[in-house]
Amino acid sequence: LGWKFYDADDYHSPENKMKMAEGIPLSDEDRIPWLCALHDILRREDSSRQDAILACSALKKIYRRILVSGASAIESHQPEQPGENAALQILFVHLHGPMDVIAGRLEKRRGHFMPPELLKSQFDTLEPPSAPENFITVSLEKALPEIVQEIEHAIFQG
Repeated sequence: LGWKFYDADDYHSPENKMKMAEGIPLSDEDRIPWLCALHDILRREDSSRQDAILACSALKKIYRRILVSGASAIESHQPEQPGENAALQILFVHLHGPMDVIAGRLEKRRGHFMPPELLKSQFDTLEPPSAPENFITVSLEKALPEIVQEIEHAIFQG
């Protein structure tokens, strides 16, 4: 797509990275400053009229709301309405697949601070996207070209 790419893992604090490396799952309190910083990056790109892709494990609905609206999502306890007060237009791509397939891929990853042992905690935390969130669900068991085509179709055909 020629869009700027950000890997959210690059923006974790040293404390978060150390915690994960020790096999300790992150708490909401650990993640919120990280998510706010990611929102700021996306807002900056949006202000520059640049499209961007962010690879991020936005596991909970509140995490995705923070990516869209920043810190104000934490303070707002009102139910979210489609398009209401949304600071950014974000299409969330929920890559869905069985834990054993993901675990196999994590086992092959080298030099990353998150050990495969934390995968279960991520599945336990996961709140799959639902209406009114702007999302698509794509099976990660498809071939990579099919996954990319499905995402591109959702972006451009909406």
